[in-house]
Amino acid sequence: MENIIRLDGISYSYYDSIPALSEISLEINGGDNVAIIGANGSGKSTLLQIVSGLRYPSKGKLFFRDAEVSERSLQDKSFLKFFRGSVGYVFQDPDVQLFCPTVLDELMYGPLQLGLDEKEAHLRSMQVLEMLSITNLKDRPSYMLSGGEKKKVAIGSALTINPEVLLFDEPTNGLDPRTQVFLVELLFKLNEAGKTVVIATHDLSLVSELGGRVAVLSEEHRMEKTGGADEILGDQDLLLRVNLIHEHVHAHGKMKHAHLHSHFLFHRY
Repeated sequence: MENIIRLDGISYSYYDSIPALSEISLEINGGDNVAIIGANGSGKSTLLQIVSGLRYPSKGKLFFRDAEVSERSLQDKSFLKFFRGSVGYVFQDPDVQLFCPTVLDELMYGPLQLGLDEKEAHLRSMQVLEMLSITNLKDRPSYMLSGGEKKKVAIGSALTINPEVLLFDEPTNGLDPRTQVFLVELLFKLNEAGKTVVIATHDLSLVSELGGRVAVLSEEHRMEKTGGADEILGDQDLLLRVNLIHEHVHAHGKMKHAHLHSHFLFHRY
């Protein structure tokens, strides 16, 4: 498969003093299904924001289809349009993402910004609303939506630009079980349709369901390991080391027992 995203030695610090990423290198091919996992604070969200061009690395370089993505390159209007039309980003908190008067306006915003005429933007938005089964919400403002509905609208606003790459930050966060199932099925369908799907999560059960490639970030903000989902999830020493599972100690009388604990391990079998 053709390389579509390349990170070369990416580092990032907040306020030039708080480290968030350290020397991250990663290649993502077109059509890949990739999960970036790590404990809270490991840098997953920051990494996704850099890949989406919302932040710029303190050190290192990001390439999209062999073109460097930087503050300077995104000042070029033609490259900005190309990049923004190719990479869609779904925030962890949809309230950060939704700002238009109605759901339909929200879905039309991206295509209109990319130069589609209003008729085409409306048609594309209605198709996405139908695909997500939220056509009945098209005239509602976002503040009248449930958490799951907001998440669907946020996803819809990314889908209407029809990007090559879709980035999801903690996609199952705060969702009810039914919406989680819907989301997992949607991610599968998008990837099967040829989209490159990248998620940032600490939900190991989601990683297990999606399979694909996995990149593990340590609590020192470094790339600890990359590999297939089965390989990574089967490496309990690795998961302990990066604080994605932990040992739980309990006592029976004078005897103490330690066993591994995580939501993922509980549901593996």
